[in-house]
Amino acid sequence: MRRNSYRIQDHTAEAILFARRAIVALIAVALLMGVLIANLYYLQINKYQTYQTRSNDNRIKVQPVPPNRGVIRDINGKILAANEPSFSLEIVPESVKDMDWTLNELQKIAHIPDEQVEHFKRVIKYQRRFKSIPIKTKLTEQEVAEFSVKQHLFPGVSIEARLNRHYPYADAMTHVLGYVGKINKRDLNRLEATEQLQNYAATRSIGKLGLERFYEKELHGTTGSEEVEVNHRSRVLRQLSIEPPKPGTDLHLAIAVEMQEQARKSLGNNRGAVVAMDPRDGAILALYSNPSYDPNLFVTGISQKDYSVILNSKDKPMLNRTTQGQYPPASTIKMQLALLGLHKNLVTATTTVWDPGYWRFPNVETQRNFRDWKVGGHGWVDLETAIKQSCDIYFYDLAYRLGIDEISPFISKFGFGGYTGIDIQEEYRATMPSREWKREKVRQPWYQGDTISVGIGQGYWTATPIQLAMATSVLVNKGEVIEPKVVSAINNDGKLEPTPIRKRPKIEISNPKHWDTILDTMYETVNASDGTGRGAFAGAVYTAAGKTGTAQLFSLGEDEEYDEKKVSERRRDNAMFVGYAPYDDPTIVIVVAVENAGGGGANAAPVAREMMDMYFALGVANKRTISSEVINISNEVAVTEEENAGG
Repeated sequence: MRRNSYRIQDHTAEAILFARRAIVALIAVALLMGVLIANLYYLQINKYQTYQTRSNDNRIKVQPVPPNRGVIRDINGKILAANEPSFSLEIVPESVKDMDWTLNELQKIAHIPDEQVEHFKRVIKYQRRFKSIPIKTKLTEQEVAEFSVKQHLFPGVSIEARLNRHYPYADAMTHVLGYVGKINKRDLNRLEATEQLQNYAATRSIGKLGLERFYEKELHGTTGSEEVEVNHRSRVLRQLSIEPPKPGTDLHLAIAVEMQEQARKSLGNNRGAVVAMDPRDGAILALYSNPSYDPNLFVTGISQKDYSVILNSKDKPMLNRTTQGQYPPASTIKMQLALLGLHKNLVTATTTVWDPGYWRFPNVETQRNFRDWKVGGHGWVDLETAIKQSCDIYFYDLAYRLGIDEISPFISKFGFGGYTGIDIQEEYRATMPSREWKREKVRQPWYQGDTISVGIGQGYWTATPIQLAMATSVLVNKGEVIEPKVVSAINNDGKLEPTPIRKRPKIEISNPKHWDTILDTMYETVNASDGTGRGAFAGAVYTAAGKTGTAQLFSLGEDEEYDEKKVSERRRDNAMFVGYAPYDDPTIVIVVAVENAGGGGANAAPVAREMMDMYFALGVANKRTISSEVINISNEVAVTEEENAGG
């Protein structure tokens, strides 16, 4: 039989047990709270700076701010390259619901070509979708008005005001200024290689040619920055602070726009080049290449159609003939050869040479005749007559007696066959031939006949107009070799500072009076009744000096006569002229090259006359400040610059 048992509860013990459990739980909670508070203290106090920075990074962005590009002015302060505000139509892709419809409607309002729309579609594929991308720049007032009325129909599309480069004188200044264009991959690689990429974080265009390219670093300026608050999608909400960008440096030229326009007018439809230079400091007074083109087409991206027209023109408007045109210098270099003859005591001012109309190598029975331009010859000619009447026989004989080994190194000192150092990116060295040059380039030995052709500036010898200007300046300066410069002053924090004069080693000759002898012959060329330049400068109110030249572009057979009417237009002679004024105190040296125009006295000298008339009418010399700072360039440095410029 099972006995029933009853357990008597011990309330005291249970109370004690409950109290113990409560205490343990309380301690656990307290410990957990302690851990929580300690962690909170760690995050809020110890790690405050770290997490605040992380938070700001998510909320605050630093954006680059583009600097204003420096402007370029002429001698009278006229702006040649400006920053012009313009309106552009821009699209934020992520805000557009139907891109195809939007583009189709925008084409109707803003008259956007199909090829531009296709280009935009390609661009947005690799751009961030919240970033504003231009589809058309330089909107007209009517296009702005039409879009503004219908803007509510185009979410994500807006009109933005920006500064774009503008060249108010268009093609008159193209080959001086060059132009800016959109930054491409090649530009990016160059900027990265020169550690300038960061400074272009907000810049859309860069100098491509001319001064815009050469002075890109000075013109561009320094990029600034701004702190902006953005949302989680990186969209800007407001500006918090800004470090202003430093604008680019302004450049000032000695060129007067009126002289550029005169050069264009004087050349007319002829292909050619005009260079005017102040021999006192090398400042360029005019630099015009014809034909030219409108640089404004390239600023925001030239259309394929316009580019094809320029690129495929047989007149090559993109060729800067002033620094890249390689012409036979013809008789315009006879003064330098005559100077070498005097220097070497091979001739004197009174030495005479018989000119029967042709020249032959001495003591050689069967050979060709080297003919004079004047049928029947000039008779007995001395140095003065040889230059003022441009007698070829005198210089055939002189070149034969000098030899190429004397001619080439001496003539090179005037700047032929090398870079002049002009501050424009595009320049060719042309050719000052020598035995070594022919062996390397033509892979043939040098013949005496080659030297005879060099004696009248023909054969392998070619020169650019800027080289001829520099070489003529050396004559005027009696041996001082001054490099040409386009920028005559820069704006340094509001102060206009002339750029320094860059001098190469002086050309020393056996008797300094020889310089005067040569300059006198140039005076006679323009002022004597039988000088070849007399007709162009008759009646001038100033006294000029110079030398004409007529360059043959192909060789005639011994029995052939040159008949312009039977020769195609592009094979006709080039007209050349070099000169300076005033004769007693020169402030301008001028070079004119007119392609396929014929005789230099009749076709190039009149252009020089019109340019000088304009120069003196404007009083350019009185407006100029000649720099007192001179930089002497050693031969070693000049060679290095040549190598660099060759890129």
